[in-house]
Amino acid sequence: MKDEEIFDQHNQLSISNLEKLFRRILHRIWEEDPENGANQLPPLMIWGAPGLGKSTVVRDLAREFGVGFIDVRLAQREPVDIRGLPVPRENGVEWLVSAEWPRDPKSKGIIMFDELTAADRSLQVAAYEFILDRRLGNLYSVPPGWYICAAGNRITDRAVATTMSSALANRFMHVELQCDTEAWIQWAVTHEVHPSVTGFIRFRPEQLFNTENENLERGWPSPRSWARVSSILNLFSGQELEELRYAVYGLVGNRAGVEFMAFHKINVEMDDIRALMLDPALSITIPDKADRRYALCAAMIYYLWHGQTAKEQQKLLDGFFRISLCLPSDFAAMTMTDAMRARKGGAEILYKHPQYQEWLKRHGKAFTRRR
Repeated sequence: MKDEEIFDQHNQLSISNLEKLFRRILHRIWEEDPENGANQLPPLMIWGAPGLGKSTVVRDLAREFGVGFIDVRLAQREPVDIRGLPVPRENGVEWLVSAEWPRDPKSKGIIMFDELTAADRSLQVAAYEFILDRRLGNLYSVPPGWYICAAGNRITDRAVATTMSSALANRFMHVELQCDTEAWIQWAVTHEVHPSVTGFIRFRPEQLFNTENENLERGWPSPRSWARVSSILNLFSGQELEELRYAVYGLVGNRAGVEFMAFHKINVEMDDIRALMLDPALSITIPDKADRRYALCAAMIYYLWHGQTAKEQQKLLDGFFRISLCLPSDFAAMTMTDAMRARKGGAEILYKHPQYQEWLKRHGKAFTRRR
């Protein structure tokens, strides 16, 4: 095996691990060493196929920390946009630096050069000094509270990409983002992705990201396109399947689209899961087929934390345990794990529920294996 192949294997990480690495970097800059942290740490370059959510991870972290976020699409810029605009004066030329760069020395944020590999060499050269030295000559310096990172596609991804020059590459710390179903499901349940989507990906995890035999000039399955399917689902009622079909096919392609629409139809035709959770008088029937079980579990997780009042929230919790106790242990463990992740502090609430110990006696071994 070639050295570069060994390097690439060791350099791959999931979304959750990328978040951990990024949080550690940001903690260093903003908490441990706010004066020099950004100057001591190298900028991060995130490689990966299109649609994996590279920029989404960074944008979500900036929103979570409540700091600024500047998204620079270098391929859509001119070199003068980075360096500034030359303006002739009596005694020479004065450079006017772009107003988008942060000026407040006490401000915090992230500057992301997204789709960096889609930019040609002249634009990459223009970004050298900004990325490495955090300045533009004597005209401008990046405030110490701002971290610089970048993202781009690989040549092998059949996306718009050029090779990165060695001079620019040497300025970065490189990581390669991989598609991770469990990590994406964790993200999905915390961002209220539609249960038809999370249930389908649980049922067919290989369809989360798939470029094989797909027309990459049209829609194809990726984490980004599935998140958009979730948004589209919220625009349609359960009876508008024909109209919905066109939108889904346009986002994830025909192959994955056909499978998903069959799964979504099951979800639409199932009993009202929210009503089942709220009303203990309704009888519980666990489906025999795996696809229907995944649909049931995804709906339970989706509705669990959406009580409009404290009383309704308690009923949803009671119903969650009532149904979960009837599930096969592997599905019960999966559902409990996702439910704990779906809300901050959710695990503690579920641990304290009166039926948790009974649930643990029935499904504890499967739960331990899963965790």
